[in-house]
Formats: sequence, structure tokens, C-alpha cells
Amino acid sequence: MTVWDDLVGQERVQEQLAAAARDADAVVTAHAAGEAPPEVSKMTHAWLFTGPPGAGRDTAARAFAAALQCTSPDRALGGAPGCGFCDGCHTSLVGTHADVEVVRTDLLSIGVKETRDLVRRAQLSPAVGRWQVIVLEDADRLTEGAGNVLLKAVEEPAPRTVWLLCAPSVEDVLPTIRSRCRHLTLRTPSVAAVADVLMRRDGIDPEAAAASARATQGHIDRARRLATDERARARRAVVLKVPLRVEDIGGCLKAAQELVDSAAEDAKQLAEEVDVKETEDLKAALGAAAGGRMPRGTAGAMKELEDRQKRRRTRTQRDSLDLALTDLTGFYRDVLVIQLGSGLPLANDDVRDALDRVAQSSGPERTLRRIEAVLACREALDANVAPLLAVEAMTVALRAG
Repeated sequence: MTVWDDLVGQERVQEQLAAAARDADAVVTAHAAGEAPPEVSKMTHAWLFTGPPGAGRDTAARAFAAALQCTSPDRALGGAPGCGFCDGCHTSLVGTHADVEVVRTDLLSIGVKETRDLVRRAQLSPAVGRWQVIVLEDADRLTEGAGNVLLKAVEEPAPRTVWLLCAPSVEDVLPTIRSRCRHLTLRTPSVAAVADVLMRRDGIDPEAAAASARATQGHIDRARRLATDERARARRAVVLKVPLRVEDIGGCLKAAQELVDSAAEDAKQLAEEVDVKETEDLKAALGAAAGGRMPRGTAGAMKELEDRQKRRRTRTQRDSLDLALTDLTGFYRDVLVIQLGSGLPLANDDVRDALDRVAQSSGPERTLRRIEAVLACREALDANVAPLLAVEAMTVALRAG
């Protein structure tokens, strides 16, 4: 099993990364031998991975990081870096390699302070590995100030530091940063490829794997969650009933309230799992006695943690709503397929009766306007519009068509 095995349906990207890893290995080998590095190299110090949700941007970045740290003896015999078995590959993939920093955020943005810490780390030489690798999984969440801090590090990198940035599209990254990165675009994996992965790696039966892959249209993580989590299937079923519940204003408002409440419940469940432990751990670190008062001067640290937890709950709620809106978009996409008679496979064939009912009661023009209403709701949420207000506006627009 090589480091590339989790990269589904991205053969072209895999070839480019594997070639770059081979050249990177040659650079390090030449440096260790006191020789000049190769004049022509496919390796560079900064990479930008873009692609739609579920395409595997983060997976590609982590696999490349592991290939860069590969220490397999087979390399000396012509083997490609990225064996997946050596200590360098294994620790990079599981997140314990000393020279691979994977940065992801559960907040709404990445600020200047966190970025400065990354830049300082990037100036260090590798401690045990072959390269110092920084994987920034949410580069699109950098604030403008954080982006400007990162720019300097990308412009003048340390000799053996590699930046791997991940974002949905190039427009989500500052032009000055993306112009200094080598850009790789990932595509949405095919439904068949995702179903094969679910069967082969997760032991999911073929029928459930195919249904989950089809319902999520190639989004690997969502397909796995849908196939293994009963709550995810229940939430999807509720969302797919929305188009049939917006026949009057009362139904619109009730459907909107239920969608927002469901997202809030997801955020609450995560908070119950994480927040309590974080709070207790911080209290113990600050020296609070069991059940006793906090030591003097620690109120600021507790307030900072509470603010962070609040921002995380906000993002969790938005992410949950975004998943619901994605499912809703898929429903109307299927309606449009039926109305136009295109013959394309349906993502939500399990609710064919509902699809036919909506398709027969309206035309393609109304369906397109409904899809636009869902997209407008997503944009409103990104602009910090109150969730209930944004979703109510969407359900009313769905009724009007």
C-alpha cells in the first residue's frame, strides 16, 4: 500500500506529485553527497491544491508530504518515494512526524498570530526528516492580514521547506500567494471509484456503497459518513422532504426552522463531546482544584477558550447547514434531469417519487430559479446573515419558484 492509495480518481495529479517527489529525493541525496542538485526539477517550494469538496485536496497534500519524507531503502534501487511502509511515510500519514505540520481549523478563519507561528516554524531546518513540510488544509480561511504574513514566507522560503496549501479554488487565495505556487487541480472522483473505495477499505456492502457514492456525487468523506452513520442518513431524509413541504408559507417557515434546529443540534453534540474536556483540561493546567475556584489571573485564559468554543459552534452549525443545502441542490439537479429528459443517472434515486412529483408540477425554468435560491442562501450564510433568516428566505423562494 503506497501513500497514493487514498487518492481516488486523481491519476494525473498523482503522476505529477510522484515525479516531483522523485526529483525532491534527488535534490536531498545530492545535497547529502555534496553534489550539485539536478538542473531541471519538477519539485518546487510551494504548492496549491484546489478542487471541489470531496475531491481529496487534503489527502493529496498529506500523501505528497509523506512521499517527501520517505526513507525506504528501495529508493536507492530505483523505487519511487512514497512506499507507505517506512517510518517517514507512516508517521507523516498518521500525523506524528516531527517535520510535517498539518494545520486545519475548526473556526471561521485563521488569524495573523497562528500564521506567524507557522512562518517561524517554516524557517527551521528539518529535525529528523528530509524536508520541513507545512500542510495548510484551510488556506481559504486565511484572513487578509494572515495572507500577507504568509506571503513573505512563500516569497523567500527556507532551503528545505515546502508549503502545501489547500483551497476550493484559486480565487480563494490571494493572487500574490497563488502566483508563487505550483497549482494542481483535483477533479470530483467518479461514483464507481468512490463506491469501490468504500467496499475495499471500509468493508461496506456493495449496494450501500453504491447508494452512498451516488447520493453524494463522488464526495468520499460524505459517502463514508452516509454509509456508516444512521444519523447522517436521517438528516438527509429530512432535507429531501423540504421540496414537498414548501407549498404554503407556514410550511416554508417550519421547514426552515427544522433545518436550522438540526444544524444547531449537530453543533451542540460536538460541543458536548469536546468543550467539556477542553475546559477541564485547561482548568487542570491552570492549577484549579477539583471543584474549587480558579486561581487569580486566569480569567483571561478561560474567556479566550470560551470565545474559541463559541466560534467553533458557529462554524459547525454553518457546515451542517451547508451539507443540507448541498443535498437540496442535488435534489433539484435530479428534478432538472427528469424535466429535460437527459438520461443522466439520478443522485437521489431512492426518492424517485418525490422527484417525479416536483418535476411534474413545475418547469425547468422554475427548477433553475430554485437552485439559484439555494446557492443564494449559501452566499448569505458566508456573509454572516443570521442562519434562520437566510434559510427562511430560501424556503419562501423555493415555494415561489
